[in-house]
Amino acid sequence: MPPGQTEPSRVRSTASTAAAQLRAVSPSLAPARRLFALLFSAFFLLTSPTSAQLYQGRKLVEATLLADTTAIVPGQTFRLGLLLRMAPGWHTYWENPGDSGLPTKFEAQLPPDFSAGPLTWPLPQRIIEPGDIQVYAYKGEVLLVRTITTPGTVDGVEINIPAKATWLVCEAICIPGKADLQITLPIAATAEPANSALFAKFQAELPSLDPPPFAISWTATPTGWNLGLGDAGKAARADFYPFADDKSPVGHTAPRDLVAGAADLAIPVAGSPPVRGIVVLENGDRRAWTVASKTDTPIGQGASPAAQTGLWTYLLFGAIGGFILNLMPCVLPVISLKIFGFIRQAGDSRANILKHGLAFTAGIFLWFLGLAAVIIALKSAGSEVTWAFQFQNPWFNYVIGAVVFVFALNLFGVFEIVLPGRATQGIAEAGGHGGLAGSFAQGILATLLATPCTAPFLGTALGFAFSQTSAVIAAMFAAIAAGMAFPYLLLSAQPGWMKYLPKPGAWMERLKQFMGFPLLATLLWLLYVIGQQRGTEAVIWAAASYLCLALAAWLYGAFLGPVSSGRAKILATLGILLSLLLGLAYFTGNLFARSAATLPEKSAAPTTDGIPWVPFTEAELQRLLAAGQPVFLDFTADWCITCKFNLRTAIETKAVREAFAKLGIVPMLADWTNSNPEITRKLAQFDRVGVPFYLFYAPGRADHPVILPELLTEQILLRAIGAEP
Repeated sequence: MPPGQTEPSRVRSTASTAAAQLRAVSPSLAPARRLFALLFSAFFLLTSPTSAQLYQGRKLVEATLLADTTAIVPGQTFRLGLLLRMAPGWHTYWENPGDSGLPTKFEAQLPPDFSAGPLTWPLPQRIIEPGDIQVYAYKGEVLLVRTITTPGTVDGVEINIPAKATWLVCEAICIPGKADLQITLPIAATAEPANSALFAKFQAELPSLDPPPFAISWTATPTGWNLGLGDAGKAARADFYPFADDKSPVGHTAPRDLVAGAADLAIPVAGSPPVRGIVVLENGDRRAWTVASKTDTPIGQGASPAAQTGLWTYLLFGAIGGFILNLMPCVLPVISLKIFGFIRQAGDSRANILKHGLAFTAGIFLWFLGLAAVIIALKSAGSEVTWAFQFQNPWFNYVIGAVVFVFALNLFGVFEIVLPGRATQGIAEAGGHGGLAGSFAQGILATLLATPCTAPFLGTALGFAFSQTSAVIAAMFAAIAAGMAFPYLLLSAQPGWMKYLPKPGAWMERLKQFMGFPLLATLLWLLYVIGQQRGTEAVIWAAASYLCLALAAWLYGAFLGPVSSGRAKILATLGILLSLLLGLAYFTGNLFARSAATLPEKSAAPTTDGIPWVPFTEAELQRLLAAGQPVFLDFTADWCITCKFNLRTAIETKAVREAFAKLGIVPMLADWTNSNPEITRKLAQFDRVGVPFYLFYAPGRADHPVILPELLTEQILLRAIGAEP
């Protein structure tokens, strides 16, 4: 059997076979038939069908279908249980598996008029795996139970109940398992208990639905909820396990020791929506109670007027943040193109200028709403999504670099797009040749390059939106697009203001060429990001690929013009195709095949003359805070220009380095250049989905760090850490 494949149960109850044979006997033997069926079923019930999951000859999981009764009594309930026994060191998962894993599924195929209750889940264990991966799991054995309700009248002498089960069992690796099981129970007027000790054992491990016998209080915090416990008697330790919630996943909780019967449990969840879970008290044994914070209606689903007011406030933040994006260094190269377009259009009609403004605005809205659709789809699929997540992918950075490079070559005059009159203007006309498609492309490129930046107000607005419904996410991205497009749309609608711009003239050709250099600067930045993600060798191969792209652009511009001969066009086309294929081969064959396997893991190693950064892990952060150390935590990424600007001007300065050393502050760096789930979860604790983001943990205030603004200055930082000059 292939590794990981589960062997379906080939065991069918002997009682079922015997009963089938008895049914073939004369009806006059009905009483005897019932008696024999009951005896056979009762005997073989204790050896219920099992199925073993095998891996390399080793039994990882043994699945058994059990009932707590020897017979089905019409009109009464009974319990049907799936018993999983795991090999030592292996575990299956609770209904909320945590950071990884899958919950076990158990479904019974019942006869008509039978019904099954919800699956009951005994108290799991919290397991912390390498990389601060926290899961809720079962080791040894677990019994998952459904209560079966029977109708008042049941025909026949026995009932055969098939069941299907699937699970994921993990140790160093994870292997899915499944089983097809069945059990046959006779129909009788009375029944005896079966498997009583096993059912009683796991019944005692179920969380209680009764109110806890101790005081609890819920307090909303900027990062989620605080659950206060009091009068908990002699319990030594308290913990909280959240129930699964795909819309508002709960971050890492941590157990707390009780002092005089009291403790506070921090429950991180973005946006502070209602949470449900179980409170666990430990004192030799463990007991649990089901609790919930509150039941307010989520925003977007009949929310209260106060909640709607909050929504409109966040949408306003999004619009302001979108407007400020125009001032960020990420966007300036493309914004210069649009300003050049306004200068060129100074003599056009009012209607034509407005059309170009609307086309530019449409490009902005298309990109932001398309990004919203991708984020909604990823959230629906259960993925963690963040602002600018696409820049964590080196493939994306390479493609965007190619687009920027082609735009720059077009501005330099290496090639021009000349299409038939019936065709629309090409995307490369964004360089400044007019055409609504050119303005539309400028809007797309401007927003595409804006996403690595997090402007003031934008981080708060996005952190709120990402924890809400799909409609709120779409509305937030529309608000950001409106804020970013507002100045251009306003200038297009008021062309009289263009009199303050220079008059068109021959100088515009030189200005157009000059504007290619900011785009080349953007290309250098993207190459730097690729280098940080994949190493120096990746930059070389990417540059070689762009060289082939430049050759293809030159061939197009030199030999595919309207006056070129047919032979020249054929040879140029072949040269273009060969150059593009060669460039793609350079990129795919060398950049990723080599560097992905050989690139050493990034680390924030201390520098000799700069700030001695400590790489971020949640475990290291908690260790430092527990020791009373003040910590400055910098969430950054190499593709975030704002982060780099803040680092150079406000953080890596002599005054800050001296203040850190004098006050004993540990500088910790959370490098988000590549996707890092641990950093993503930490950002989510503070309702953030992008960088830059800065926290300062003062001594004795581990639960209440100071949040610094996205645009940082040396004075702001020194004031926050208590070292204001």
